[in-house]
Amino acid sequence: MGHEKRSVSIVFRALNEEKWFADALQACRDQDLSGSDIETEIILVDSGSTDGTLEIAERFGCRIVHIKKQDFTFGRSLNWGCEAATGEVLVFISAHCIPAHPRWLVNLTEPLLADKADYTYGKQVGHEVSRFSEKQIFAKYFTEHDKPDQGDFFVNNANSAIRTSVWERYRFCEKATGLEDMVLGKALKADGGRIAYIADAPVVHIHEETLKQTRRRYYREALTLREIMPEVQVTFRDFCRYFTAAVFHDWGEALKERCFASVAGEILLFRFNQFWGTYKGHNEHRTLSRTQKEAYYYPASHKRNEKAHRSLIGEAAETS
Repeated sequence: MGHEKRSVSIVFRALNEEKWFADALQACRDQDLSGSDIETEIILVDSGSTDGTLEIAERFGCRIVHIKKQDFTFGRSLNWGCEAATGEVLVFISAHCIPAHPRWLVNLTEPLLADKADYTYGKQVGHEVSRFSEKQIFAKYFTEHDKPDQGDFFVNNANSAIRTSVWERYRFCEKATGLEDMVLGKALKADGGRIAYIADAPVVHIHEETLKQTRRRYYREALTLREIMPEVQVTFRDFCRYFTAAVFHDWGEALKERCFASVAGEILLFRFNQFWGTYKGHNEHRTLSRTQKEAYYYPASHKRNEKAHRSLIGEAAETS
């Protein structure tokens, strides 16, 4: 007598993502689900694609949910996708992220199906087309070691999963300009919920943004970050310090990897736009301790950074 199937819904958000979407869907289809009793469905929430995104989705048998551009927010599009889903677990992955492990789906969802966690997120690594500094950011936040029940509310919906019952209780904020994952994560942790990081559930995250788009992304995220961490303030002096420190950190890594000449200028431009967007987004008169700011923005060794980052998010959660 077979085991009862456990249903998992994979939800993508997309707007003109034809370049990498087929690879992402194929990697989902090729997942090794042996011994897991998982059955899957794939849902695409499309916000008006005019390229081949919809044709790719149809070819792979996705259920398609349409959202108008004027109705789109990050949280609302996910909520619509979740409403259309039938799974007991909801998996979120960007359409320009490609699962990089044959057991990605099993590893990401196992803590949820076993009731060991309420919300999980997996590792992200860069692609060969990724900017050098973007890879350094991934290395900072997505380490090699699992965190089965982490103490903070950091989570990232480019590669994550949540129990449907948890999403139904909290839902994603539809007004957030970014970081809707951390908004829900903060509320979940405040109620004693469990967030787990799964290093062995990696995706290749491919950002091919212009520098202007990079600046806008960090600006949008800063607008939300100051709401979920109201003590955050990034001054112009902070901008100068973080930008300078990040550039020298990345230049040092580039020297180690013997690619300094080819990426030195790119590092300078990327980090400027990252921190200028962040500075512009943090435009309220609020204060943040030196330790908290260093944890979130200042490059450091991964071990030291993990400890400082836990302190940063944990302190914010305690004051919520």
